Amino acid sequence: MFRRIYLSVILLAAFTGALRAQTPLPAPLTERTLRVDYVFSGTDKTCTIALDRLSCFDGWAGRRVHLDEVLLRGNGQIRMHDAQTGRLLYCNSFSTLFQEWQATEEATRVRKSFENVFLLPMPDVPVDVTVVLYDFKNNVAASLTHRVDPKDILIRRIGQAPPPTRDLLRSGSPQDCIDVVILPEGYTAEEMDLFYRDAAVAVESFLQHEAFKELADRFNFTAVELPSAESGVSVPRKGEWRDTALGSHFDTFYSDRYLTTLQLERMHDAIAGLPYEHIIILANTDTYGGGGIFNSYTLTTAHHAKFRPVVVHEFGHSFVGLADEYFYDDQFVEYYYPGIEPWEPNITTQADFGRKWQGMMGRDGVGLYEGGGYQSKGVWRGSEDCRMRTNEAGDFCPVCTEAVRAIVRFYTGD
Repeated sequence: MFRRIYLSVILLAAFTGALRAQTPLPAPLTERTLRVDYVFSGTDKTCTIALDRLSCFDGWAGRRVHLDEVLLRGNGQIRMHDAQTGRLLYCNSFSTLFQEWQATEEATRVRKSFENVFLLPMPDVPVDVTVVLYDFKNNVAASLTHRVDPKDILIRRIGQAPPPTRDLLRSGSPQDCIDVVILPEGYTAEEMDLFYRDAAVAVESFLQHEAFKELADRFNFTAVELPSAESGVSVPRKGEWRDTALGSHFDTFYSDRYLTTLQLERMHDAIAGLPYEHIIILANTDTYGGGGIFNSYTLTTAHHAKFRPVVVHEFGHSFVGLADEYFYDDQFVEYYYPGIEPWEPNITTQADFGRKWQGMMGRDGVGLYEGGGYQSKGVWRGSEDCRMRTNEAGDFCPVCTEAVRAIVRFYTGD
């Protein structure tokens, strides 16, 4: 059934995707990828950025339009300037697990470090790369600028032998489309067929949502064969540690259902050489949980009854930059403050509501509903219910649906 459905989708999407002309990268950018690895470390009040390593591989699967812009501010940004002219060549925004951890009680009593990996178009001239991290009040918490010379002999070439893949949705070339790889976590070599079925269900789940269905011809979804030595994933609270491809585990920040991997360099090493911009990880377990970090990755459990809504919800975080719209008021610190407008498109403190969904008010139930971003007071969402609020919602609300459309168009140029 899945094979028959997705063959039709692939053929249709490939035809429509071919109608869009490829946009060439402007000089001095080339058709190669520069990967920059950093270590972010600190406490709840301190933050340090250190360069770890540089590497490169053939091909650039990232966006080819709006190269010197970001649609969302994010909790951090990476920028690349021509070292001679100072011209901004490329920038992107992101969030990190490190910044989430800074809001935990543990961060008040210990210093920790976290890996972070960013992909940039490789230049053919020296460039200055700047990484900036923001705190919860939009102040610069830390920044680092360093020179990258493409002739540097210590930039390691990687990706000569990428792993096997299977197309789930093929809409065109990597240069034309948004390229999403789906990775298995805790699936052994004997369970790869199960993984491919789960990955097909994930893609089908996205296409049941209005905005993704409407814009399906702008995506490539590819399943990647990365077998684990052991089946399942690690659950530290039960004393269960598994040898898995990506080293993920539950109990991140001592939260039972928060499932993440901290081994980002290992993850990117495993898929080096493949065309990818966004990453979805499916965990071979029926334990409820997952996580999504903006412009980093989505990770969710594939065999829980709520798999379909949860994988879409988490991709709302990692791809669209949407905030959670539920609240429980028991977080260690607040993320949002009066007078400071959140960068996430689906919540507001009304500090700068004009740039949010003010123009949509009164349509399809859109309004101001207090509660969101884990806070019951002082933060508002756009609808009573939404995929970013509950698993029972049928779709994204109109505000989030428009946010999906906006970011897809930002990536694809129309």
